[in-house]
Amino acid sequence: MQFPDDDNGKMLVAMAESGIDLSVALDVDFFLIFDDQRDAESALEALTQTDLKGELELNFSEEIEKWELIVCLNMVPAYETLVAKEIELNDFAQEFDGMTDGWGVMQHQEGDDEFADDDHECDDNCSHSH
Repeated sequence: MQFPDDDNGKMLVAMAESGIDLSVALDVDFFLIFDDQRDAESALEALTQTDLKGELELNFSEEIEKWELIVCLNMVPAYETLVAKEIELNDFAQEFDGMTDGWGVMQHQEGDDEFADDDHECDDNCSHSH
């Protein structure tokens, strides 16, 4: 598989090399970050009003000291789709003084929930603890 030589492309190559099938739908987590809790809560509220099909989770990241809104979408991780979704979510987040902070995919997808929470593939822009 050929991908552009950027963060998203490198991320997809790493996923493919780790054995993830990129031709099937996966749960992809997009991270939106906000300095202010009210902004984050307003963004969360606004997202629940859209027809976005996905799970939303809001928490405070001690590491970066920002509020993090995780938008989990089940989608085929095609490069163009990911880039378009990230741009769309970044534009959305900016309305609430926020921004996107990369995306990630849980290494273990369906049927393998033993390590579901602690093995996260992140791109270079991701500020999660590894």
